[in-house]
Amino acid sequence: MDLERSPLALPFPEMPAIAGVSLRVARARYKNWDRCDLTFAELAPGTALAGVFTKSACASFEVERGREQVRAGSGRALIVNAGNSNAFTGHRGRQAVEAIQAQVGEALGCAPDEVLVSSTGVIGVPLPVDRARAGIAAALAAGECGWEDAARAIATTDTFPKGAHASAMLGATRVELAGIVKGSGMIAPDMATMLGYVFTDAAVAPGFLQEALERANAVTFSCITVDGDTSTSDTVLVFATGRAGNARIEDWTSPGADAFAAALADVCRRLAQLVVRDGEGASKFVTVRVAGAASDASARRVALAIANSPLVKTAIAGEDANWGRVVMAVGKAGEPADRDRLSIAFGGIWTAREGKPVEDYDEAPVAAHLKGREIDLAVDLGIGDGRATVWTCDLTHGYIAINADYRS
Repeated sequence: MDLERSPLALPFPEMPAIAGVSLRVARARYKNWDRCDLTFAELAPGTALAGVFTKSACASFEVERGREQVRAGSGRALIVNAGNSNAFTGHRGRQAVEAIQAQVGEALGCAPDEVLVSSTGVIGVPLPVDRARAGIAAALAAGECGWEDAARAIATTDTFPKGAHASAMLGATRVELAGIVKGSGMIAPDMATMLGYVFTDAAVAPGFLQEALERANAVTFSCITVDGDTSTSDTVLVFATGRAGNARIEDWTSPGADAFAAALADVCRRLAQLVVRDGEGASKFVTVRVAGAASDASARRVALAIANSPLVKTAIAGEDANWGRVVMAVGKAGEPADRDRLSIAFGGIWTAREGKPVEDYDEAPVAAHLKGREIDLAVDLGIGDGRATVWTCDLTHGYIAINADYRS
């Protein structure tokens, strides 16, 4: 299935190498395509690990094993398989993951449990172990690659590679963070997004790294939606090699803790937004801002109700400032709201204020805003101080075409 590059795509950025991280890609041929679909990241001994995973009750074995590994707090390698999610495959899925871990562990001289595995693609088809083994062998023999090659290799229905980086000063030491992500459909995170990986040379204790990731995730990956569906394989991992030489961040009182956490959140936010920009069939990037809610958590739930509404999303695709559909979405969210205090704006222009349409508002600038690629939708509930921002995209015929043909 050849997919046209998203009109919302951004160019892949220049990204620095991360000391203690070696990237390679190979062709395992999990699907009938001529491209690299196995990514291998070798990590320096002592690399700290943090992660968040899907809350799906039908999660893959990779996710189950990953949760255990994150609790251990360290990793030596990452393998990502694209084209086959290895989810809903029973004991055969478990055997495939264990075979990969054993092969990589033997090659690197590390424990199999230090090898992280992710898989993404078609659900219900066991990962072919022979192809995985051959792909790993090819990756081990390959030369190192760059971030863009790795980002392309982890993709499935993505139309462009996605990466982001940031740096932070921890005292007198500059540390770097670089991340890649894949995701385009089945995006309504109940924790994170499809597959995302962030690497840093900072020295960070696993406990703090986990806290910083969870905080970042709450306002980034968990605030995006494309289609309202949560994947069985959603995973975001952060690896900290410690090679920058900074004094290790142990907790929030450590020098540089806030700066590192801010840089991590920045990378996560940009990666999350790139997923939305590649939403299947998307033609518009939509920012939904909710203020005046009973709490921040309530505001987020209202914002997601708006962002997940097929009626709101199709109205935006049709460039229709149908604020009545936004009223509907607010009302169904199950959160505190007062019809007579509700206000709605498109592109910074209020179309409804305090429960009624704005008299004689000029629709021309609103119509012009909706014809653009970047759409801003704001809602003020007028009952409290809670606020949240969620990112989504419109819903077009392209989404149906991509998903109707997904397995072929």
